Formats: sequence, C-alpha cells, structure tokens
Amino acid sequence: MTARLAHVDGLKAGLVAWIIGGHALLGYSAVGGWPYDEVNEVTFQPAVEAVLAALIGPSGLFVIGVLFFLAGLFTPAALARAGRAAYLRGRLVRLGVPFAVSALLVWPLSVWVAYRAAGWEVSPWWVFAHRDPPLDSGSLWFAAVLLLFSAVYALLPHRTHATRATRAARPLGARHLVALAAAIAATTFLVRLAFPARSGQPGDLHLWQWPQCAAMFAFGTIAARHGWASAIPDPVHRVCGLFACTALVVVPAAGLLAGLGELDSASRPYLGGWSVPAAALAVAEAVLVVAGAIVLLGAAQRRITGNSEFRHRVSDAAFAAFVIQGPVLMLLASALRPLPTPAEVKAPVVGLLAVAVCFGVGAFARRPSGSGSKVPSAG
Repeated sequence: MTARLAHVDGLKAGLVAWIIGGHALLGYSAVGGWPYDEVNEVTFQPAVEAVLAALIGPSGLFVIGVLFFLAGLFTPAALARAGRAAYLRGRLVRLGVPFAVSALLVWPLSVWVAYRAAGWEVSPWWVFAHRDPPLDSGSLWFAAVLLLFSAVYALLPHRTHATRATRAARPLGARHLVALAAAIAATTFLVRLAFPARSGQPGDLHLWQWPQCAAMFAFGTIAARHGWASAIPDPVHRVCGLFACTALVVVPAAGLLAGLGELDSASRPYLGGWSVPAAALAVAEAVLVVAGAIVLLGAAQRRITGNSEFRHRVSDAAFAAFVIQGPVLMLLASALRPLPTPAEVKAPVVGLLAVAVCFGVGAFARRPSGSGSKVPSAG
C-alpha cells in the first residue's frame, strides 16, 4: 500500500469544501453559475456581488483544474498497482455509476424539488426531458470527464521503467510550466470559439473547460514521475507563488477597470469569440490554473504535516461530499426559501450547512480506511 500523504488529504478536502460553498453563493448571484439561480427568491446586492466576484471569483477559474491535477498525480501509481482491466473497472464504478445515477435520476429530482418550491407546476419528467442542457448531472460532469481522461491514459501505450527513470532524471522547470500555460491559453481560446464559457452541452460536460482539465490531468501524470506529489522544488514554488499572487490581484482589478460591475452583461465578451477580452481571460485562466495548482499543493506540503484520524476521515468523505453536494444544496436552499432573509445571509448559511451535511454523510457512509491506506486517485 502507498503511504497516505497528509497534505493531499487536507488539500483535497479543502478544495471540495470550497467548491460546495462557492456553488451555494452562485445560487444567489445575478450572474449565476449554479442552477438554483433559475428560481432563487433573493439575490445579492450589486455592490456585494461585485466584491464577492473580486475576492472569490478568480478561484472559479482554476479550482477544478487543480482537482484534475491531483487526480493525474496518482493515476500512474493506481494503474500500475491494479493493472489496466481492474483499473478501468474501478474507474467505471467509482466515476461512471455516480454520473449516470445523477444525470438520470438524482439531479432531475433535485431540480424538480427546487422548481416546485418556487411554485413551478412541472413534473419530474418535464425537468428531465425539457430542461436545457439534456442529461445535466449537476456537479457530476467532473466524474464523467475524469472517467474519460482516465480511460484514455490507461489505454495509451506506456514506456518502460528504464525510459521513465531517464525522463524523470530531467527535472521539470519554469520553461515547462510556461509552455503548459501557453498551451492551455491557446487551446482554451480556440475551444471557446465553438463552446463559450458557461455554455451548455449534452451532459453539461463543460467542454469549454476541457483544455485546462485535460492539460492539468496530463501534467499531473508527468509530475508524478518527478515526485511532485511529495515535494515540489522550492524555486518552482516561489516563482509560481509570484505569478499566482500577481494574477489574483490583476484579474479582479482589470475586471473593475473594464466595468464589470454589471457582471451579467459586461462579462459576456470574455466568455468566448474572436475578441481581446476572450483572449485575456484565457491567458489569465491558464496562469492561474498552472501557478495555482503548484502553489496550493506546495503550500499544503509545507504546512500540513502529521497524519490524524480526523483528517483521514474528512479526506475519505471528500469524494462522497462532492458527489452529493448537488441535491444537498438544492434541498437546503429550497427548505430555507420561506425565510424572509437577504441573500447575504441565506447564501453563507446554505453553504456552511451544505459543507457540514455533505462531509457528515460522506464520513458516515465511508468505511474506516485504517492506517496506511492509499491516497485516493480521484475526487
């Protein structure tokens, strides 16, 4: 068995909690981004939403890419340990089954509950058959895309141990990260000519986000051969920290200067097309996802030490928490709907309750992992 990495446990759980909380906030925003915004009873004040967009919004450009990076880091070892056939069967069960159950049953019912709470006279079948996009699975698009990437990696021919050792001897450096960011920026811009950001496709597979997801997953499999899961070199971590901090300051500042106070309408030129704003967003997103992934993992390596039973349990619950977040968020928001409170109160309450419920259910459902269990390869 592979020893657990405390920093990966902590980082993975933190990212999942951040995503759940972010979805809760988006449900009450004017710009949207989470399906509860279709029926929300209150929204943030424009000034509050602008502040939230500046402080929290940039994280939405790269957090999912970081999860794909972490998944890629542990994929080579998982494949080598299980063998191709067993690995693919395991991925199909862990990722494919939740996606199918969500798209065909759980998510349509969750949206229907929210619609009914809002007074919409629709049936569950109407939600399933007529809501756009078809076969929407909520947040479980992540599982379907990760399953695809994992299967492609498993089916590719892999080099011998000697060749891998030779390549691993050549250290990854700044030039590789610059090339990676450039490739993500270029492909993101091109893909969004056909699939603008926030557009819907069958399965809601977020095709507009695939360039960063695929690139970070692939980079994770490469970084694994260089031992980056355990230790990212200090010079690389420092340089990425500088770029990430700069981007986190420049992106919201540029948005405010460009007049993005009216977020819903002013953000549209950035979502795709032959335009400078779309190219600028693609570049910013690429810098954030590459530098952000390195900074977050490196910071976790340097600050999260020691293995505790609590951290193990929270980490083991993280994937289940991610899977069930959709129905939990929709049910909580619907239950709190009658309360005469503003979005500035409801959104954080829904977020905090959802994080607690999702991780609590995940911990209850998850069997104790015991000491020395392996790091989960996805989630």
